[in-house]
Amino acid sequence: MQIPKVLLVNDDQASLYALESLLLDAADQHLHELITAASGKEALRQVLLHEFAVILLDVSMPGMDGFETAEAIHSHPRSAGTPIIFITAHYADELNRLKAYQKGAADYLFTPVIPQILQTKVAVFVEMAKKNMQLRIKTEELARLNQDLRVQRLQDLERINRELEQEIKERKQAEQRAHELSTRDALTNLINRRALIQQLEHAVATADRSGVGFALLFLDLDKFKPINDTYGHEAGDELLRQVAARLTAAVRVADVVARLGGDEFVVLIEGKSASANAARVARKIELACALPFDIGQHRLKTAASIGIALYPEDGSDAQALMKNADTAMYHAKKNSATPVQFFHEELNVREREREQWTLELRKALAAGQLELHYEPQVDLRSGRVIAAEALLYWRHPVRGLLDAAHFLPLVQERALLDRIDAWVVGQCCSQASLWQSLSGAAQSPPLCIWLNLATPQLHADLLQVLLPAMRKHGLAPGSIGIELNEKLLLGPTEPLAQMLTQMHSTGVRIALDDFGSARSSLAACKRWQLNVLKIDRSFVHGIGNDEGGTDIVAAVIHLARALSMRVVALGVETRQQLEVLQSLGCHTCQGELFYPPLPAAGLLEQTSIADLDTTTPSLLSNEE
Repeated sequence: MQIPKVLLVNDDQASLYALESLLLDAADQHLHELITAASGKEALRQVLLHEFAVILLDVSMPGMDGFETAEAIHSHPRSAGTPIIFITAHYADELNRLKAYQKGAADYLFTPVIPQILQTKVAVFVEMAKKNMQLRIKTEELARLNQDLRVQRLQDLERINRELEQEIKERKQAEQRAHELSTRDALTNLINRRALIQQLEHAVATADRSGVGFALLFLDLDKFKPINDTYGHEAGDELLRQVAARLTAAVRVADVVARLGGDEFVVLIEGKSASANAARVARKIELACALPFDIGQHRLKTAASIGIALYPEDGSDAQALMKNADTAMYHAKKNSATPVQFFHEELNVREREREQWTLELRKALAAGQLELHYEPQVDLRSGRVIAAEALLYWRHPVRGLLDAAHFLPLVQERALLDRIDAWVVGQCCSQASLWQSLSGAAQSPPLCIWLNLATPQLHADLLQVLLPAMRKHGLAPGSIGIELNEKLLLGPTEPLAQMLTQMHSTGVRIALDDFGSARSSLAACKRWQLNVLKIDRSFVHGIGNDEGGTDIVAAVIHLARALSMRVVALGVETRQQLEVLQSLGCHTCQGELFYPPLPAAGLLEQTSIADLDTTTPSLLSNEE
């Protein structure tokens, strides 16, 4: 009897050899005959010569790819029903998978393939082909039988067909169950250790290519064994199922949650800012697992100890990263006061410091410990104070007066930063209204208060706070300005354009702060048509040095004039710096040479804002 034939198509010799080796045992046992082809065209020639039980077809081939080859094969009447299994190295490419099934694929596998799964799938179709061969033989026998026996034979044939279909169906169901058992945890339906290692190895390869690391969270439940012993294994299993559900709810859709066995779970977090995201997710998991679990008639309490390891800092491969995350979890378990631990102690210290600053700052805002100081900006032609930059300070009960640079970078809680911005906006609008009433109608345009934002991104919530505050205090256009560093201008283009347009239309001035401290400041100035450009203090301090500091400042001022922007020089401390800035045509300066940051009352006393007298005659005498 003829044996079924299997066609293996792959243009890569190494891959062809590897797949061929997986099927040789069955070929040697004469369960099927294995034929290979190195291209789509060669595969079509083989299809014209032979009838195949199944075709294993590589997707990515030069010339005629797998999809085109499959379409050509199925277009021929003889091979229209031949099963095709696509094999590809493009993991989790859903679009290609959909395309494959549209081209009539029987299945779709990713390399490296699991040998048993590939062999099982091929065996199913070989067995089906054998049955079909037997069926054809029986059909030929039926043709030679007496007409009186034909009806009975046909009935037998139908029965055999039904049995064959049922057998194929049962084989497919068994194959699906086998695949799920090989990659899924039966209790929680999370991926298991084996599948996790594959995911980790893929994450390592991706991180090596992109240069973007990832984080691994290793989690262990506290008091799980006593719960299991006291309430029974069924209660323990239900607890694990509920923990798995809470873990899945606490992470993003793109994150991977796995159960290693027992009460050990792992979460894989990929993408940028892995360290910060891992700490945030770990805290969510900690809080979720701290809530009681209702299991049967009992309300049980447990807790999670979580260790965090980062790639590539904490391990060069998947196994090392797992080991170090486990080590960090062990330290977390030993110290119940800190149930989340990084593998590196300095990260733990930094995270605890962030939490402490956030807690204290929240209390400081409620206790009125925050205050604003104002650094005047002096017009170099008139010598008048025409604006002031509002600087945030914290009068800490232990550390004394702290400027914003000491504490804001350590706070990542968006809601708290939004509350600080709302407080600053309210204070600045109130102060601008007071100065506007003191100066009367004599000053046009009005003295502008420039404020800095605590939030790391520009968002529409700011306008919902700023514009009502300006209307409440009846501020004239130009009374408030927003200083934006470059990171605040890197959001999605369309929403950002709408926000800046609305600010311009309502009289809010916009400045690019610390020009030169980042890369694409020029593009930001040109795109967003900002009002003011503030020269970074490092450039101002370089005036007069031998490294071209004066030339750099001159170029920046020339650029600002070309873009119709006013120029403010930051950190002016010496008479030489002032004279150079005057000669270059700089509009405005601020710095210790004129005034340090002052409380609002002190600013009124020293600058005579009420009548806007000339403030620095001795410094600006050359201009007169």
